[in-house]
Amino acid sequence: MPLSRDQLAMRAAKELRDGYIVNLGIGIPTLVANHIPAGADGQKMDVWLQSENGLLGIGPFPEESRVDPDLINAGKQTITARKGASFFSSSDSFAMIRGGHIDMCILGAMEVSEKGDIANWMIPGKMVKGMGGAMDLVAGVKKVVVTMEHCSKDGKSKIVPECSLPLTGRRCIDMVISDLCVLKMDHDKGLFRLIEVAPGVTVEEVKARTAAKIIVEGDVPVVGV
Repeated sequence: MPLSRDQLAMRAAKELRDGYIVNLGIGIPTLVANHIPAGADGQKMDVWLQSENGLLGIGPFPEESRVDPDLINAGKQTITARKGASFFSSSDSFAMIRGGHIDMCILGAMEVSEKGDIANWMIPGKMVKGMGGAMDLVAGVKKVVVTMEHCSKDGKSKIVPECSLPLTGRRCIDMVISDLCVLKMDHDKGLFRLIEVAPGVTVEEVKARTAAKIIVEGDVPVVGV
């Protein structure tokens, strides 16, 4: 069956590494803060989560008794700060992003093209809160991971030959984790490779529900979450 939002976040968290500085986009990516995996020593991995409104060291979402309305992430959700966290201006935050100091970002998307383009900031004709930092992130971060539903509410594939919505960035996505599968960009061939499928989802189902060309070779394992 398709992965839940929490399972998507758990799978995305498996891409984290000790010492990484990671930016989390709004929506599903924010849930990654609750699923930091264990490191090689069996202790929780030492990962520094960054928010572009000026925080390095986001902790898990707070319990109701620990909610601080003055401590929020870029999506205006209340959060916690881990020991050693630091606070700074938005301009310093974007200097970190544009300067290449962020190891990985995890973003949501409305569309991703087969070449790794992403559209995730607006739908023409609908109210837009603002483009946020996504354009800077996809240009300045070393690894870009997308978490998203594979299809829209009307059943259309969101992984497409060409994006029809305004682009956030071109050929910048390294991995897509959807509710149906995990796709990793094969930079030599310029297309996504199917590397995992959700439990109970077949390779044929993924291919049928994906409008884009993808590389499928050999046996494809099931997502472990």
